Parts: sequence; C-alpha cells; structure tokens
Amino acid sequence: MSNLPTIRPEEAGFSVERLERINAVLRDHVDRGRLAGAVTMLSRFGKVAHFSAVGMRDPATGENLQTDALFRCYSMTKPIVSTMIMMLVERGQLLISDPVAKYIPAFASTKVAVKRDGVLTLEDQARPMTVQDLLRHTSGLSYEFLAMPELQQMYMDARIFRRNWTSMEHAEALAQLPLNSQPGTQWDYGRSTDILGTIVEVVTGSSLGDALREHIFDPLGMDDTGFYVPEGSLHRLAEPLPQDPDTGEAVKLLDVTKPVQFESGGGGLVSSAMDYARFIQMIQNGGVLGSTRLLSRKTVSFMASNHLPEGTPVGSDLLPPGHGFGLGFAVRTHDGLAPSPGGAGQFFWSGIAGTTFWIDPEEEFFALLMIQVPPNQREEYRHLFRNLAYGAFGD
Repeated sequence: MSNLPTIRPEEAGFSVERLERINAVLRDHVDRGRLAGAVTMLSRFGKVAHFSAVGMRDPATGENLQTDALFRCYSMTKPIVSTMIMMLVERGQLLISDPVAKYIPAFASTKVAVKRDGVLTLEDQARPMTVQDLLRHTSGLSYEFLAMPELQQMYMDARIFRRNWTSMEHAEALAQLPLNSQPGTQWDYGRSTDILGTIVEVVTGSSLGDALREHIFDPLGMDDTGFYVPEGSLHRLAEPLPQDPDTGEAVKLLDVTKPVQFESGGGGLVSSAMDYARFIQMIQNGGVLGSTRLLSRKTVSFMASNHLPEGTPVGSDLLPPGHGFGLGFAVRTHDGLAPSPGGAGQFFWSGIAGTTFWIDPEEEFFALLMIQVPPNQREEYRHLFRNLAYGAFGD
C-alpha cells in the first residue's frame, strides 16, 4: 500500500527553520555517542510534513539508518492490541465489563497482596477483574520491576518473562500470583495487555499474530509489522549502541530475529515508522484510513477518554502528572502539570526502548519517534522530542 500523503511544512503550519532543529539536535546526540540513530515523523491535517532518519542503523557496521528501518516497539504494542479488543467489542464478541475469568477461568481465584504493619497477607478480590481493568491498567497485574518487592521476587521465581510458552500458559501462571492491588483501585502498569492478547486468542480462535494480521495489519497495509523480523528483512533492523552511554553496561534488547511461542500483546511487536504511522493516522481519523474503517469514531473517542476515577492512586511514575488513562492510551487531562508541552485531550503511549507517539486532536497533529536506547534514556528522548516537535510550530 502507498505511503501516507505529504504536505509542505509551511502549509502544515510548521517553521522550516525550527523543523530543522529536530535533525540537528538528534544528529548531535549521535555524534556525541549518546544515540545510534532515530527516525522521526510529524503529521498535520492528515498529511506528513516531516519524515527523516539520522544516524546509524547498526553501530557495529556504521551503516546509515533509513526511514524504512524496523524497530522493536515494546509497549507501543499495547495500543494496537487494545484496538483489536475494541474491534471485538464492536462486533458483539465481548464486553469490557466482562470478568477476565470468563475467558481465562484461572483468574477467578487470583488473590490480592496486601501489606499491613509490614506483613504481607493474601486476600480475595473485592470484585472481579474486568476487561476494562486490563485496558486501563487497573487490574492489579504488574511488571516484575514495578510491583511491591515481595511480588517482584514471586514474578522472577515464576519466570513470567520467558517467551517459550503459550499465551494461555503465561496467563494461567500469572493468575497464580497475587495482584499488586485490588482490581479497579490503583493504576498499576504491567502485564494487563498480555492478558488482553490471550483474550483475543480465546475469542478469535487464532494466534494473536494471525488475528492482528487479519484484522489490523493487512487492512491498513502494515506489511512490516509482526512479532519477529523475517530473514529477508533483517538488514533493516535497527540496533542500539552496544553500551549504555551513561552506565557503560552492555545494552541487550529483545531478540526479534526468529518466531517465539509467546506473542506478547504487551510488548512484542516490531514495526517501521511508516507502518506504525498508518495505525496512528487511522486512530486520529476516528477509526478509518482511506476506505478502510476498523472502528467507529465513537469507539475511538471512548478509548481516548480518561477512564481512571478521580483520585485513583498511580503505582509508578510512568503516568505523568496531569494525565489519566483510557483504553490503551495515556490521556492528558490538563494543559499544564506535565513536564512536556501539549494540551488536554492529547493521548499517547511509548515503548521501553524509547519509541513514542502522541496524537493532539486539537491541532490535528501526530508525532512519532523511533529509536532503540536502554530504558534509562527513554524519558530523556521522549521529552526532548516533544519539545522539538511543538517548538517547530510556526503558525
């Protein structure tokens, strides 16, 4: 399928001089040995105004990065899987109010970890975990590096991170571990979207990869997106610097060079900038790209609304101040408070290796950054790119 339409930067309201800062700043980071390379895209009014690559695809060879490079998306997988769930909702195949145990019975008996006076106790769920809880990360499921210390060790002992089991085996093992909080009471970022992936498999009868290919990737022309990179495309796979520039430690990212049994709905996809941009544009358009409609505009609006009740505790710093969470996206609720520009109504998500995107409905604008960096650098580049992108506005 053809690329997204383009527009001259001036016609899209960008200052060409300010837009050039994006490449200049990122190239400086490459030259200083802080970044291997980056692909960036800015789009306004449904047309791409900036699409560029700087730096190296692979520091081991010094080969230049091209705009068709493939990147590990990590948690930018989550909005795509959440979209698949909402497509099933629109088809009447599930309700987001359904208990998760309806699809994965093991979650009916999952306990909740509660600390009182320093003592960990296990309690029953006050109410069942729902599909909506999974979508907005209020399920009580966590990641092994974000849960309370006792649960972190349980996650590690259960080897929840392994990739050589089925999605259902992963879900059933996770259901045996205590939740980090009662369902619906706290924003706990974690393996919720992996469980959504399992539900997709249960409802469709297909593997997650096949379901996404049939219902999202093929219809949108996302030919470069999947859970591994085929051998013929390995020459396009972007790699990070071999050592973390801050700590000197070796950088090891997900091996995506061959198929794995567990297709992680929370973090397993690989994609190119243009492929992922097609998904973003579909969402920005209210569920349609060209003549292909995946969702109704009302469903997209529902997904991009804050679903966290007022005062919901946030269990990690991954959700910035002035934000709530919708059904697959963080949602900005205030013009201020957050340490980056933007305004209420903006929604976004990112990946642990630095990839990030956001949609600004008021400005009819989206931005996409594709990089591969160690986790401790991801916030630096998310904020840097936001400042550069909004700083490029000239209208």
